[in-house]
Amino acid sequence: MKLLLIVAHPDDETFGCGSVLAHAAEAGVESVVICATRGELGEVSGTLPAGQDRSAPIEPDRLGEIRESELRAATALLGVATVDVLGWRDSGVDGDPAPDSLAAAATGEVAAALAARIDEIEPDIVIVPDGNDGHRDHVAMCKATLCALTMTSWRPARTYLWCIPRSLLSEYAGVAEIGTPDEAITTVVDTSRHLERRWAAMRAHATQRPPFDDMPADLQRRFLDADHFIRVDPRFVDETVESDWIPGA
Repeated sequence: MKLLLIVAHPDDETFGCGSVLAHAAEAGVESVVICATRGELGEVSGTLPAGQDRSAPIEPDRLGEIRESELRAATALLGVATVDVLGWRDSGVDGDPAPDSLAAAATGEVAAALAARIDEIEPDIVIVPDGNDGHRDHVAMCKATLCALTMTSWRPARTYLWCIPRSLLSEYAGVAEIGTPDEAITTVVDTSRHLERRWAAMRAHATQRPPFDDMPADLQRRFLDADHFIRVDPRFVDETVESDWIPGA
């Protein structure tokens, strides 16, 4: 069985979906990560990786290279078999996106690139964050992934949107209309046993600070102890919420 996780930036796969990848490794599911950008515009809140001069500032034109290395280190810790970086530029969070950035790219263009990779990989399960945190690159990747799946010859057995419940994200962000409506969630997976492995992977993103560092212990636990999804294909029709995204689990 094979999982394909599609994300926009280095650290999305770990800060957001690290327990998905750890859960796949534990279950013997081969995982592949496609990342659209190298995170060139990420805010540096950490330091250079170990083994480099940690007193030196990080030059902006090197950040993408460094963050791709962090992506590969983190996914190795999470048991990922393959990482594919597509090469669009990080769009940042405000201002006009650069012409070669993900947010400036046509959805169909990104979808065509993803469709080609999906047909090559032939994943049984596809997961992409739903973008309901509002970041324009996250939104772009969700739209492109769903579009790509209408273009592929290969059809995964299941497709999921990874999400953060509105009740949880709004409590953290202090904004009411952010996150995924709780009633839309179809699948909740207990991920508490993966915390140690996930924290090790998060620390591999040395230039970035996990948002969980600044949370009260109870809120941090609620963010990290479970993963939440919407099953979009085949559409979820059961009355009882699923407890796993792996078919037959």
